[in-house]
Amino acid sequence: MGQAGKALRHVLETYGISQSSLASALGVDRPVVFRWFHEQTDPTAETVASIVRVLRELNPTAAKDFIQFYLVDPTQAGEMDLMATPIQELPKSDTVDVSALSRLLKKKTNSYKYLFLISLLDIVQRRQFDVLSPITFQEIIIEMLANAWYPHTYFKLSFGLQDKISDKLDSLCIDISDTKIIFNDTDKKYLRRIISAQPIEDIVSSLKRYVPFLLIRPFFEQEVKASKAGRKKRTNPGDDEQEIVNLAAALFDIKKPLYRFDASLYKDCSSITLHPAWVSYLENNYSIVRAWASWEWLKYMQQRNPNVPAIANKLFPPQERGSLNHQKAYWKLILKQTNLQCIYSKRTLPSSGFSLDHYLPWSFVAHDQPWNLIPTFPEVNSSKSNYLPNEEYFDEFVNLQYLGLSIANKSLGQTQWSNYIEPYLTDLKIGDKNNILDLHILKAAYESTLSPLLSIATRQGFARWSYR
Repeated sequence: MGQAGKALRHVLETYGISQSSLASALGVDRPVVFRWFHEQTDPTAETVASIVRVLRELNPTAAKDFIQFYLVDPTQAGEMDLMATPIQELPKSDTVDVSALSRLLKKKTNSYKYLFLISLLDIVQRRQFDVLSPITFQEIIIEMLANAWYPHTYFKLSFGLQDKISDKLDSLCIDISDTKIIFNDTDKKYLRRIISAQPIEDIVSSLKRYVPFLLIRPFFEQEVKASKAGRKKRTNPGDDEQEIVNLAAALFDIKKPLYRFDASLYKDCSSITLHPAWVSYLENNYSIVRAWASWEWLKYMQQRNPNVPAIANKLFPPQERGSLNHQKAYWKLILKQTNLQCIYSKRTLPSSGFSLDHYLPWSFVAHDQPWNLIPTFPEVNSSKSNYLPNEEYFDEFVNLQYLGLSIANKSLGQTQWSNYIEPYLTDLKIGDKNNILDLHILKAAYESTLSPLLSIATRQGFARWSYR
């Protein structure tokens, strides 16, 4: 199950907030919070936003801790109401200018600075904060491409109209069906190796041209302002970047910028060296700084993908999917009592050895909710991959779900039945549990839920699929 449940358990235990008080404030039954707490089910995207708001009322520090824990280890999280939650505060310091760091990601029109800073933080942690030796632009840009590959190529998110990093990613030859990249490469080691083996000189040359220099401009705001007042305009390309190179070198021990460069001329720079004081600060406060950077990145991407579900799930390397044992046990129970046909191949399904298909692909919904899962053959599931099902399968999909629910209602105990249908009632907005066994109501609920999601997925670039 998801990181939201882990974060919730951590916060409730740490701050002594009872499950009952949280359930009451959220307006849900206590067993619902119990299942989140024990990671038996995931709260929906809208519910995660409500949890943040309620925690802010109960204990503002607990709310901040929830956000930090939720984002530092992003596995199966849901999207939040980002604008309703204040930006995470960075720890104060007597040795470095934290306010300048907090301004690095203000008013950005493309993804480059977010990716550069997050990638730099990833490298710093991977080196175990032994980073007094230079970090090359090439290493940082390979990390940037690896960090951007998941949201763009696998999850098909938009980085914005002005952003060109998607074009650079599309020029790489990386097999999206390689499961080692998708679910077994959480540290991006394998993906970085694939990227570094390709001819990326032009990409490196393009991305290093501005971002490393303009990113640290907030450390020299007064100097840059004074310089602008003394001249009318820049006459040569690279003048702004050259000024930052000069300031970083001259004021390295005075202003203590995050890093300086390895050459005196802008065009010759090929690496950066972090300031020792910043290395110490990052080592002592890494999880909070990384959570802050992730939060800013999440807000940026949410604004550019406003209708896409589970944005937070799609910004980082996906962890190995949670076990589908409970969902498989449900369909095994159904298949032992009746014959079912695969809606794609029209063949009769076995009572064991089947696969579970995400009707809307996992790479779009990023969850394992039972209302989106149906049994199929392993080879059919592999063929469907992360495609959208063609419209011809919709009626059969709903009929299969209805048949399963009808049999389960008679076979499961009342508690098991109530627990199982909760995602149907909540996500499909059916409301009254008595209506879930009305085929017309169930079909209408699926139509109103799936139609907008299918439209969004199609606009994102997910293609339609039919089994042949």
